[in-house]
Amino acid sequence: MSGRLAGKVALITGTGGGQGRAAALAFAAEGAKVVGCDLDVGGNEETLRLVEAAGGTMTGMQPVDLGDAEASKRWIDEAAAYHGGFDVLYNNAASVRFGGLIPDLPLEDWHYTIRNELDLVFYATKFAWPHLLARGGGVIINTASVVGMMGANGPMAAHAAAKAGVIGLTRQAAAEGAAAGIRVVSISPGPIESPPTIARFQEHPQMRDQVAAGIPLGRWGQPEEIARVAVFLASDEASFITGANYVADGGMTTV
Repeated sequence: MSGRLAGKVALITGTGGGQGRAAALAFAAEGAKVVGCDLDVGGNEETLRLVEAAGGTMTGMQPVDLGDAEASKRWIDEAAAYHGGFDVLYNNAASVRFGGLIPDLPLEDWHYTIRNELDLVFYATKFAWPHLLARGGGVIINTASVVGMMGANGPMAAHAAAKAGVIGLTRQAAAEGAAAGIRVVSISPGPIESPPTIARFQEHPQMRDQVAAGIPLGRWGQPEEIARVAVFLASDEASFITGANYVADGGMTTV
């Protein structure tokens, strides 16, 4: 299969739905061999079926708890062994508990969010590093958020701290990896329509319009729009880009 990622092996986390599923489909369509993982067994198997139906190549591993360091290392090592190495790690997976405003935020929700939005990015990056060195370089893409760049109304303390940490980790990893040919970048989406947000629309029907009113483009983003940014950053077209945090938020951070 030809495409911008032809011949590359891409590890993508959180491929059970939303942005991860969109990324698996987009990367495979551009010729990459995708290795995905998720805690959601059924969702990940559906993504695998969709990729194969579209003529792409994907291996799915599930369930994988990337917040467990040993499980993260095992997944990465097995993926590398299966394909003889890999070229791209896309740290997309995340899980958050909003809990409450700072005085009311349960400590267990703080620790859960840091584990599942920041720790898992560090683990995968750490364990992927030796494989990328052996490959002669590669690309790590981290999913951050505009909430990691700005304050927000609502119970966002743990989420904001974790995503700000992802941006900081991205910059440090880029500095450490540059000499070895490892590029590290992050993507900070604004509000994206994904399974969790769609579920919240059902509980709070007014939320979609209220949030959209604060976005200059006047709408929520779609998972496929973030996947297209990731494809570009993973490709050789972005060969001079590292340490950057790409914002895809419909203009939200401009106002």
